[in-house]
Amino acid sequence: MVERAGLENRNTRKRIVGSNPTLSAKLNSRVRLLLLLVAMLPLMVVASAPAAQTLSHDLESFIQEMVQQHQFSDVALRRLFARVEPNPAVISAISAPLTALPWHEFRKRYLDTARINGGVVFWREHAATLARARREFGVPEEIIVATIGVETTYGRYTGRFGVMEALTMLAFHYPPRAQLFRSELVQYLLLAREAQIDATSMKGSYAGAIGIPQFLPSSYRRYAVDFDGDGKRDLVKSTADAIGSVANYYKSHGWRAGEAIAVPAVVDPEGAAALLELGVKPQLKVGELKRRGVSPAAPVEEGPEAALIMAESENGPSYWLGLNNFYVITRYNRSINYALVVDELARELRARFQPEDHRGGGVKYNSRTVEPPIDADERR
Repeated sequence: MVERAGLENRNTRKRIVGSNPTLSAKLNSRVRLLLLLVAMLPLMVVASAPAAQTLSHDLESFIQEMVQQHQFSDVALRRLFARVEPNPAVISAISAPLTALPWHEFRKRYLDTARINGGVVFWREHAATLARARREFGVPEEIIVATIGVETTYGRYTGRFGVMEALTMLAFHYPPRAQLFRSELVQYLLLAREAQIDATSMKGSYAGAIGIPQFLPSSYRRYAVDFDGDGKRDLVKSTADAIGSVANYYKSHGWRAGEAIAVPAVVDPEGAAALLELGVKPQLKVGELKRRGVSPAAPVEEGPEAALIMAESENGPSYWLGLNNFYVITRYNRSINYALVVDELARELRARFQPEDHRGGGVKYNSRTVEPPIDADERR
């Protein structure tokens, strides 16, 4: 029935068209137009597609290096970088870092009551994990807590910049440190592939530092540890992993358990210039520094090597003898201000932390109950 009805319909159309030349011509014209449109369809699709993104010569070279050296997909990388939007705020932030402030201004920012109280709370909440890190890596609890406190206010402010966006800006639009950040961009892409995450999804600092301890991608890949035993190294969500990773970082850079960090010193400013030029890495023994006119303001053995350190106080230059562990802290952040504030904050935390005073909802000491801080570094 269906075949016969179709045949009758075709015969009917044939009789109608054949008896009407005008209608036949119109149909033929429409058929030709339809065929022409079908033939042009591929060209129309190509014409309507967005033009391929033009990449800079440096970025083209970078992509080819990633393809050849690390077996990335050329197409996948081009799609990835096409999603990265330029962000001039990255360049503005790195051009005026907080660590460049005079010491006395930087110190006030990080040694306030909120950060000290918050550190005691953090220590109390993670006391067992911090104690295990001290046993396994030899780094005291207060140094780990102070480092995390300075970096992210105990994990509360881990950054608002896209890591991919920040590293791309710094690698290709910040000549003073382009080589460093190009290397970090390589490490970040490797990290994202290893962790099987979308590289554009992670947030961090304007310098591309990640997570609770603010590790750069190279440090993340090299020093992060799985300290909570869940089978992955997660510095964004796991406080335990962050604690263990900070301790591992310091140990890997030569932390010496039980040794001093920095000792205040008195020195003739005229004689200090030559010693300051030697840098922060300890090169001269304390005894030799004493013979060169440096007078420690606290007891210190003469055998260890130290470096003369200077920072700007409100009343002029202040001096310290920076020992090995001070130098190790500067490997985390190459700023004298940073290392000084981590040391001082750590001593404040050690002096105030009293495990036996724990009462639910906070840590009680000095007849007060305190809560975690709410301040943050707006540049993150």
